[in-house]
Amino acid sequence: MTRIIGVDIGTSLTKAVVFDDDGSAVAEACTASELHQLPGGRVEQDLDQVVDTVATVVRKVMAALEGPVDAVALTGQGDGVWLRDEDGRAVRPAVSWLDGRANTLLAEWQAGGVSTEVFRRTASGLFPGCAAPVLSYLDAHEPETLDRAAVAGYCVDAVLQRLTGEITVDVSDASLPFLDPVTRRYDDRAVAACGLAHRRDLLAEPAKPRTVFALDARGAELLGLPTGLPVTAGPFDLPASAIGAGVRDPGDGILTAGTTLACQVLTGDAYFDPDGEPAGMFLSTPNEGEYLRAMPAMVGTASIDWACRMFGIEVDHVGRLLTESGPGARGVRALPFLSASGERAPFVDAAARAQFSGLSLEHGPADVMRALCESIAYAARHCFDAAGLSGTLYACGGGVRSEEWTQLFADVLGRPIVIPSDPGVGARGAVLVAAEALGEPYDAERWAASSRTVAFEPSAAEFYRDGYADYQASLASARQLWRL
Repeated sequence: MTRIIGVDIGTSLTKAVVFDDDGSAVAEACTASELHQLPGGRVEQDLDQVVDTVATVVRKVMAALEGPVDAVALTGQGDGVWLRDEDGRAVRPAVSWLDGRANTLLAEWQAGGVSTEVFRRTASGLFPGCAAPVLSYLDAHEPETLDRAAVAGYCVDAVLQRLTGEITVDVSDASLPFLDPVTRRYDDRAVAACGLAHRRDLLAEPAKPRTVFALDARGAELLGLPTGLPVTAGPFDLPASAIGAGVRDPGDGILTAGTTLACQVLTGDAYFDPDGEPAGMFLSTPNEGEYLRAMPAMVGTASIDWACRMFGIEVDHVGRLLTESGPGARGVRALPFLSASGERAPFVDAAARAQFSGLSLEHGPADVMRALCESIAYAARHCFDAAGLSGTLYACGGGVRSEEWTQLFADVLGRPIVIPSDPGVGARGAVLVAAEALGEPYDAERWAASSRTVAFEPSAAEFYRDGYADYQASLASARQLWRL
């Protein structure tokens, strides 16, 4: 039995898991990462602290196991900009994908056609927290920082560099914003369109899928593992979760109800509508000729956390509130765009903001919470309509721990949802990719067999068809107001 530690480096939590041959977790550990919310919409993380979380969870897992492990498989958050020098030291705090400092710049790019040009060349839409606008902002405001950097990468490859000394990037991370997903090479005209041709040398060349690296002396000391132990890095958490959940056939999709609402659909067709709305991502997967059309909306459990803080309730009570207010939330409607950086899928608008309507003195917290949860489910339907969902739908993330919210998703989407038994699907996906890279693949079907299915209720689905039409009309009106 090959034993691989899967490490998922999330935005707020790092988790390590070791699985048995059936895909069940036999040892796991997690620890929090620090997210720094700063004025001006800035959101940053400290690379050293993030690396320390990786060391912490790996050492905890090893303490719970008997005997050695065969490899470490990394996955984690994508986007943002993690600037490092040749030794892997951060030259400034990492800029998170949640960051909004480039909001105004992105609005200028949208008006001037830059976003459309990049989308036509790479099939990925730009948003404030992706590398292109962040790098351009830093180039204008902190050029000396970029001068000191050897690489402008992402979370997973930043950790990989600290563990192995290698400067590289997985094709999934590189997919946004400059990679041609078909050739798996950077499109230099897309780089130039963003005014970054003079910073082209900061982009690490993508590694071939399933490349195996090795712990160097520094990484081995950090993790308490042998020098030379195999390490894999990628895909990042969105495609890793799709792989770990069981998405394998074109048309299958996965809903990740986490900090963001990530909606992905597997496709073997590289075609996209170049005249469509420049939003979402076209992610390269470990299999050439397969892609994930990803619509990672900025709405998600962070919105629920906000509502819980507003009402002074615990997250565990959300399910109870959903049962206290039925479908339609007694006439309360919502648009869920609470992120300071607006929305990035299935449309991009840094000015997108939330709204509630239909409120009166007769309404209470249950109605507002129900309306918010329904609006997030409508946003998921909007994303899946854009991504082309036609097959089996899987789901993961903290949001699906709530039976009531999961049922709401199924009813709004009008389709059954398959929930893997183990919530750590990102780490599962990273381990499955690593095992194949090592030449000892696990039985993916066997791993996906342990799951449950949430059926939709036909009468509720019919009700929500009309609700979705109302949501679309409200969104169209709001988008006109955001432009004023």
